[in-house]
Amino acid sequence: MRIVVALGGNALLHRGERPDAAVQQANTDRVATALAALAHDHELVITHGNGPQIGLLAMESAADPALSAPYPLHLLGAQTQGMIGSLLACTLHNALPGRQVADLVTHTLVRADDPAFGHPTKFVGQVYPRDVARSLARERGWRIAQDTGGWRRVVPSPKPERIVETDTIHALLGGGTLVICAGGGGVPVTADPDSGALTGVEAVIDKDLTAALLAEDLKADFLLILTDVPYVYEDYGTPRQRPLPDATPAELRRGGFPEGSMGPKAEAAARFVERTGALAAIGALDAAYEIVHGRSGTLVRPDLTAG
Repeated sequence: MRIVVALGGNALLHRGERPDAAVQQANTDRVATALAALAHDHELVITHGNGPQIGLLAMESAADPALSAPYPLHLLGAQTQGMIGSLLACTLHNALPGRQVADLVTHTLVRADDPAFGHPTKFVGQVYPRDVARSLARERGWRIAQDTGGWRRVVPSPKPERIVETDTIHALLGGGTLVICAGGGGVPVTADPDSGALTGVEAVIDKDLTAALLAEDLKADFLLILTDVPYVYEDYGTPRQRPLPDATPAELRRGGFPEGSMGPKAEAAARFVERTGALAAIGALDAAYEIVHGRSGTLVRPDLTAG
């Protein structure tokens, strides 16, 4: 079975952890342990988030006196793809002796007129107290919004239209390679309508929506979205909170999940199932094997009564 796995940004850097390399290496070891059993039996394509990492690089770039201007987000996204991809590739190589593993820096086409450029929603970087966040926003020209536990920078997150390197990913899979790609949603680019020339843009694409598009294009059998909760929950964080063991795309969309957290995951799973008739699931990283085998997580299945 061909499975596209979307790792949350918290897979490598949990909330409240110091963004040290050693911390991310230790968390990567946990990822490899969770995915190795699946990789023995299935064909895997792994994508990952980069919100904490790209936020850290953006802070460093903005504060670097050697630069006349901070690095743009698309280049910082490429840097995080390389860094996180290298951590994952080395750790999976060690966990899967004899298996070919490749990390591919990929680019994702977006529309220059996407309304998301005027409505930033994608959280990046660390959580700050409100006063600190407001001060940074004034100093650096950021947009900020309230997240769990505090305030964070938000940036545009346009809809992914196409992964530029899809054919290359196909070729690698055909050779039996475990592919790590589309990290952080891919490097966001627009294409000139006449020449097709690519230009990077100031944005961070949602990695779950890119994973859904990639899974569709690769004709995957299963989209597995891994996060830090074991299920999708109705009324999350309230006394009425209850897990959803399974749902159709329509049922998932009626959940009204927050745009900055579970919302994109729910939409990505719903979109993939609707467009392909295949299965998707959302659940905890450590339960990846159990989720695929129906023993954990929220399964998203086609609505057989629709139409």
